[in-house]
Amino acid sequence: MSKPVKILLQIVLALVAVGLGIWLCMSIVTPMKFDSEYAKRGAACAEKLKAIRTLEEAYKQTYRCYCGNFDTLFNRLLNEDSLRITTKVVYRDRFPQDSNFVLEEISELEAIKKGYIARKDTLVNPIKQLLENKKLLIRDADTMRNMTIDEIRNLRYLPYPKGTTEEFEIQAGMLEKDYGKIPLVEVKVTIDRLMSDCDEQLVINKLDELKKKHNRYNGWGFGSMDEAIIEGNFE
Repeated sequence: MSKPVKILLQIVLALVAVGLGIWLCMSIVTPMKFDSEYAKRGAACAEKLKAIRTLEEAYKQTYRCYCGNFDTLFNRLLNEDSLRITTKVVYRDRFPQDSNFVLEEISELEAIKKGYIARKDTLVNPIKQLLENKKLLIRDADTMRNMTIDEIRNLRYLPYPKGTTEEFEIQAGMLEKDYGKIPLVEVKVTIDRLMSDCDEQLVINKLDELKKKHNRYNGWGFGSMDEAIIEGNFE
């Protein structure tokens, strides 16, 4: 074998070795990066779903049913003073002059009849009430803060792919039971929609893994249209 041929062969073998090394490295790193991205998107999805669930629970408290339309959900909760808050008013000036009188020693019903206390109903804005009670928080750097109105309105949109205008699937209805109707709600998104800009084969592999190992829904969501539950599979 001539020297030039030998040198050329060595170069080719070196290039093949480098190529194999790169291929092996990518075969390990790429799935790891995908799993990291999968976890990140799942966490972002869970954060939005929890906030939407909080809104649905406020809607149910106000209207005795869940809402299956984002436009209606946001417009009613943001623009109407419809959440009934019941507070107890104590009239201390009506207490007996006996200095030993203690309100807690009589039943609340008796205290109401005697005029010592009263129940007062007030209509408030549901979103304002949730914000005051710190029920709609979002992580900002290392701190938690209340969501802005725009962030609340944008809860309907998937967190990924970035800039998407696709929305979570949302349904609501009633479940007929012998003792009456039970409100139902379901909000969800499939993995392939949330990761539509990722490697298609890796998405398929993840779906297959979830089906075989965990037998779970191929995405994230809360509630059900088949049973009266409000839990999410991200919890």
